[in-house]
Amino acid sequence: MANHSQLGFQDASSPIMEELIEFHDHALMVALAICSLVLYLLTLMLLEKLSSNTVDAQEVELIWTILPAIVLILLALPSLQILYMMDEIDEPDLTLKAIGHQWYWSYEYTDFKDLSFDSYMIPTTDLPQGHFRLLEVDHRIVIPMESPIRIIITADDVLHSWAVPTLGVKTDAIPGRLNQTSFITTRPGVFYGQCSEICGANHSFMPIVVESTPLKHFEAWSSLLSS
Repeated sequence: MANHSQLGFQDASSPIMEELIEFHDHALMVALAICSLVLYLLTLMLLEKLSSNTVDAQEVELIWTILPAIVLILLALPSLQILYMMDEIDEPDLTLKAIGHQWYWSYEYTDFKDLSFDSYMIPTTDLPQGHFRLLEVDHRIVIPMESPIRIIITADDVLHSWAVPTLGVKTDAIPGRLNQTSFITTRPGVFYGQCSEICGANHSFMPIVVESTPLKHFEAWSSLLSS
């Protein structure tokens, strides 16, 4: 999760988030190169080292036509690759259904017969010592580590958005419509998110907590809740 005074992204916990961070760094380097080039040209103009003959030359016009095209290609190709990776959903090991309400989430494990629960934020007055205020819930989502997970997302009343930054996931929850997304957690841990679509007075009190565990721990947890 995010720390105080953090300027960068949260640590990636899924392959998609790793790709997003890498693309961000790539785009930042391209933007830095463009700014450096523009600053260099402005400096030459201020020092009067660029004459009108130079600026009007056909070679220069050719360069500033081809160069932006190359920059766009450098940005578009990795961007399209990530978009296809985010849309690609192979055979998932587990499917969850997340339903947004004002102001809590409901979850259903569709691969199990009777495994569903509501997830409410724990009030500050009831929060155990050492837990995070406004981020902890009474029932966490528990998933097996290193397994493809598909989440089907919808809403019961108004627009919501199911978002967990460290997993690189953000999908709108729309009443009457099913959206889906997928991810794979690369390490065990507890990952925090929140509703990212303004949905009413208590919009900021809809946290999301995903706990990634080894498969044997997930099986024990699911057996306990199903019984």
